[in-house]
Amino acid sequence: MGIGGVVSLLWFQRSLPPYVCKFFEMCLMVTADHGPAVSGAHNTIVCARAGKDLVSSLVSGLLTIGDRFGGALDGAAKQFSEAYDSGAIPMEFVNDMRKKGKLIMGIGHRVKSVNNPDKRVQIIKEFVLEHFPATPLLHYALEVEKLTTSKKPNLILNVDGVIAVSFVDLLRHSGCFSREEAQEYVEMGSINSLFVLGRSI
Repeated sequence: MGIGGVVSLLWFQRSLPPYVCKFFEMCLMVTADHGPAVSGAHNTIVCARAGKDLVSSLVSGLLTIGDRFGGALDGAAKQFSEAYDSGAIPMEFVNDMRKKGKLIMGIGHRVKSVNNPDKRVQIIKEFVLEHFPATPLLHYALEVEKLTTSKKPNLILNVDGVIAVSFVDLLRHSGCFSREEAQEYVEMGSINSLFVLGRSI
């Protein structure tokens, strides 16, 4: 069954296909802390060195999750799905967000760029394109990425973004959820839960 199978049963109350369970496990692996520099890991280390217990130290790190660190998954899922569902072409979506002065959640990275790709994004993207039955939102996001990276090379679809849009494609096209259920999971913030769990490892 594995961790992915446990997540499918406990979180979604159903046995999901093997490729979905594998996707969950891959998301947990790529979102696990991979160094002490990010805010979550830094806070956890500082609290632990100050003599706080395990749970307190972990929680101090998790509390840093927000729009600028990890919390972009739900925002990206909502922004991209709303734009796609409205019929806006990628250029219209990008221009509309710029006019509103809003950031596109799931786009951009401080270090990674088209010239220095994020391996985590590549791993998730390749798996999803190969195994998911349909990926319209991922393809939409990749078209958005072409536009944003033409303006600045680090405005890539980041790991939050690729997980978010892929998760929406999973909910909508796996055949395991109704459209209403899929929308409810997006609105309740379930996608961020993968990042929270990954950062708890």
